[in-house]
Amino acid sequence: MERHGQLTRRGFMGGAAALAAGAMLPGRGLGAETPAGKPNSVFNGVRIGVITYSYRGTNVNTAEETLKALIQNGLSEVELMGGPIMGYIRAGLKGNASADAAREAQLAKAQELRKMYNDAGVNIHIHKIGFGKSDEEIEFSFLVAKALGCTGITLERSDAMAKRLAPFADKHKVWVAFHNHTGNLPVMDKDDPILEHGEYIGYNFDVGHYVAGAKKSPIPVIEKYHKRMVSLHLKDRTAAGGNLPWGQGETPLKEVLQLMRKEKWTFPADIELEYKVPQGSDPVTEVGKCVQFCKEALA
Repeated sequence: MERHGQLTRRGFMGGAAALAAGAMLPGRGLGAETPAGKPNSVFNGVRIGVITYSYRGTNVNTAEETLKALIQNGLSEVELMGGPIMGYIRAGLKGNASADAAREAQLAKAQELRKMYNDAGVNIHIHKIGFGKSDEEIEFSFLVAKALGCTGITLERSDAMAKRLAPFADKHKVWVAFHNHTGNLPVMDKDDPILEHGEYIGYNFDVGHYVAGAKKSPIPVIEKYHKRMVSLHLKDRTAAGGNLPWGQGETPLKEVLQLMRKEKWTFPADIELEYKVPQGSDPVTEVGKCVQFCKEALA
């Protein structure tokens, strides 16, 4: 998965924190009834979503275009990437605004973005925006998460970043969810030391990358660390490393989903489309196929 750009605006003041904390809209309850015409991808208690990286290579770029694709796919859960978020919250900013005023305006726009998605029946459970280097930039990323209604923020696994971000995560009670690739997997022979940095350090666990990296089933990892699972990434890979259409690889996707249903775990499982899109198809269509796979597995 690509790494995304960092925030570059600096400066922060207490009024921005109050703005984000004081105007949060209530989230939709798990498994709640959704009004007619709105998406509902909570299947037998399992929250199925998508990371919007899956829509790359299409004309799905803006927050509005992304929402349209989510509704087309029947998805009520999403891990929203930084591009649609920052494009929306920076739109219309005055060039002569101070850093503090700009941040307050962006947080207000983030709340507006949340309302637009919630009104359409979609919950933004995680965002993926780069943190930046300064305390002010890191603080802002957490405030954006709270304004959007997110329970967590994802990034690539890093012990140094876990140590750096843990105090902010504890302060805001927003999870930092570390994403694994094939070479930086959760530790299994002992307690994973990355989790010792803070109470709100957890996993954005990629089950396909685990199969390709460890050559083992991801299910024991989920069972061991389920209390620290902020979300899953779903893809079908082989032990040799290939990405394949779902059901053709060696990743036990059906078994993972059915375990989540059995145990009543409420962390979301997000589709990440990485296999080659067939000729004549497109990412939105292929995400729809993955949604159907999940629905059938959980029937």
